[in-house]
Amino acid sequence: MRLLCLLLALLPAAAFAAAQCSVRSGPNTAALVELYTSEGCSSCPPADRWLSAFVPAAGNGDVVPVAFHVGYWDYIGWKDVFADPRFTQRQRDVASASGSSYVYTPQVIVGGRDFRSWSSARSLESAFDAIRRKPAAIDLEVALAIGADRELTAEVNAIPRPGLRAGDLTVVTVVTQNGLGNHVTKGENRGEKLRHDFVVRDLATHRGLGVARATFRPKPDWDGGKMSVAAFVQNAKTGEVLQAVSLPLSACR
Repeated sequence: MRLLCLLLALLPAAAFAAAQCSVRSGPNTAALVELYTSEGCSSCPPADRWLSAFVPAAGNGDVVPVAFHVGYWDYIGWKDVFADPRFTQRQRDVASASGSSYVYTPQVIVGGRDFRSWSSARSLESAFDAIRRKPAAIDLEVALAIGADRELTAEVNAIPRPGLRAGDLTVVTVVTQNGLGNHVTKGENRGEKLRHDFVVRDLATHRGLGVARATFRPKPDWDGGKMSVAAFVQNAKTGEVLQAVSLPLSACR
């Protein structure tokens, strides 16, 4: 993976300065790791901590972690403020593509496939190796513009290698944030102080390849020093993820 910083300066904390950066995928396939989680789920905190362990290695480019918070456990008593109906629908769509009739938390999906052995380091490394050995079917580049008003504009260019049929492919672009959390006062995790990394704060999808453009308006608690923009290409019919990249905003300093 190659990071190109074209203009400088990202202000600390929640303040952003105008900047542009880009990232390009490498010759092999990167492994997209998706965690579907909820602050209302008592079995989710260990999976959240597991995903946080990827923070030091996330910049290497061969693994792209993201955490989608879902809201279908809110009825138990605690509302997950990081959940979004679009994330729940995404989990259902991925389940449908793989032939599953239900969703659950915590669920880990690697490369578009349900991966229940996520707690096994050996099984996980084996899955990563199988993905990394695949020559890239897609060349993926993300160009990011950060406005002085903190608005993020991502231009994603997905170029298929010869022989790839692009009919069922979708480009997904997400904004993620590290270092989030809450002190839970109700529900199954009552009394727990939860911390989350790679939390998806916004999402955009584009059917087909070529150039996809997405604009993300900032939320009050966005912290540029802890955020990234990730993009990946997925077969909507089979669920397979063909390529993924991630661009930390802090790399634009």
